[in-house]
This record gives sequence, structure tokens and C-alpha cells, in this order.
Amino acid sequence: MTPYASSILDWYEKYGRKSLPWQQDKTAYKVWLSEIMLQQTQVTTVIPYFERFLQHFPTVEDLACAPQDEVLHLWTGLGYYARARNLHKAAQIVMSEHGGEFPKSLEAMNALPGVGRSTAAAVLSSVYKLPHAILDGNVKRTLARSFAVEGWPGQKKVENVLWEIAESHTPSTQTDKYNQAMMDMGALVCTRSRPKCTLCPVSTLCVANKQDRQLEFPGKKPKKIKPEKETWFVILKYKEDVWLAQRPQSGIWGGLFCFPESQVADITETLDKLNIEEGMIQSTETDIAFRHTFSHYHLDITPIIVTLNQLPTMIMEPSQGLWYNMSKPDKVGLAAPVKQLIHALQRI
Repeated sequence: MTPYASSILDWYEKYGRKSLPWQQDKTAYKVWLSEIMLQQTQVTTVIPYFERFLQHFPTVEDLACAPQDEVLHLWTGLGYYARARNLHKAAQIVMSEHGGEFPKSLEAMNALPGVGRSTAAAVLSSVYKLPHAILDGNVKRTLARSFAVEGWPGQKKVENVLWEIAESHTPSTQTDKYNQAMMDMGALVCTRSRPKCTLCPVSTLCVANKQDRQLEFPGKKPKKIKPEKETWFVILKYKEDVWLAQRPQSGIWGGLFCFPESQVADITETLDKLNIEEGMIQSTETDIAFRHTFSHYHLDITPIIVTLNQLPTMIMEPSQGLWYNMSKPDKVGLAAPVKQLIHALQRI
């Protein structure tokens, strides 16, 4: 075991996190679920979602058998919805191809939808104590500083260097504790903007600390101006109901329910497609536009509330959407701006 790993493990015994929900009565299902939820999301945000998921889907079989809409409904608000769709697919594969047991080989685990090399290693090392190195965001930051690895970890050559370092210091014993300790280090000590170097167990080994260059590592992602797009949400409202259409499985908000969209301010064409006749419309009101930001662009949304005096007889096929009752909501996944607007409509 390297001096670096030994120091990390000593610190973990005293200060590491050992009471997180997925660390109790540990199973591959629980750890896998937590790892997927923790991708690009903080622990404090994940905990209530994790607990709700376990309540609804206590086993991987329960998750595999659930309708996708129910899975997306429970995921609503957690973001990055492809994770939820992949979670559902992976559960079905575990049932159909692995007899309901998560595979113990890194390659087979890595092959599950939404499971990368680091996530697969985290599950296998945590549950089965297999000696696999991990490299999530927290670990990348800690190693980049400790060994002064230049460059942005999103670049393959930089990531490869970090993988080599991770593997050279991951011990063959107590791997579960070491990997958890490395995640805790990044979350609690080697934080992004204010690293607590005086509390760090490897401060004397850390090259960035010795050079007083902690904030220079890891290297920053090259700045890129996000493009701006705009759309108009057509909110068809009849009493307590609003019409929601299910989006395609691929693309933004895949599989979630959303208001029909118009790419122009004149929504006449959209209303025609929805078979909304002029006599059905009680009032039309354009609300204040707001911005929703994705990882790769900004979307400016202008809601247009069309209040109807009767339900259309031929609006769309039921399989493509639903009348969503705001007082007795269906258990379906909602895009975040849609959820936000529904809450606002309930207050009107």
C-alpha cells in the first residue's frame, strides 16, 4: 500500500462518512442506485430522492417492472433525465440477462446503460470489495491537485493520466473504504473553491499544496459561449386540467410530459394542429418569459395560457398526451419548467 493510500485510509477511519443511506444494509442495487443519482448531483439533494425510490422500488425487480412514466415521475426535479431512462433499462437488463443479480465483472457492469467505468468500479469495490479504482469528479480534483496534473480532466489524455494515478494508489485490500474515502476527500476537504488544506491527510504529499497552486488544479474547461434558443409553451387550460404531450424518448426531456411548443410567437398553427377552434377559446394570455439553461444551451421560454370554455373533442391521440389534473396529478415525469409553471397556475 502506498503512503498516499495509507494516509487516506487513516483519515477515513476518523472522519469519513459512514452513515449515508446507501451505506446501511449495503446491496449492489442500493449502491448502484445511489451512484447513478450522484452523477453531477450533490449528496444532500440525492438523499430524499434515493429514499423515495427505495420506498417505491425496494428491489431491482420492482424497478424493472415499473412503467417508465412512474420512474420519471419520481425522478422529476433531479435533472439529467437520461439517467432515469438508463436506470430503468439497466434494471430490465439485470433481470433479463443476469437473473436479477448485478454482474460482478467490471466489463459486464460497465456494459449496463448509464454505467461508466468509474460507476461500475464504485459498485463492485463497495459491495464485493473488488480492487477496482474509481475516478469520479471528486476523485479527479483530489488527484489532479495531489499530483499536479495539468489540463482539463475532460480531455482524454488528461483523464488517462488520472486513471493511471488512481490505479497505482488504489490498494488491493480495503478498496471499499479507500474509494469511499477518496469521494469524501473531494466532497469534504479538497473542495472546488476553498480546499481545507490544513485538514488534509495528504497535504505533505500534495504537489499543488507545496507549490501553493491548489486553485490551478484541475485545469478549467475551455470557455464556450452557450447558444440561445427560444420557444413558446402553449398551455391549454380547461378548469383544473392542462394538456401535456409526451416528448420523444431521445433529445431534451426525453419521455417526459411537456406543454405543446411553438417555435414562433404566433401560435395559430400549433392550435390548429391540436384541433382548437376559435369558439373554444375563452381567453389567451402571454405570460412573462423566463430562461431555462441546459448544459449546452440557454432556452428562453414564453408561456401562453389559452383558457378553454370546453374540452376539444379531437385534440390528440391519448397515447401522445394527457389532460393533467392539477388538483389530482397523474404520476408522470414532468420537465422542470413544466412543473414550475403548473405550480404557478395552481396559485392563479
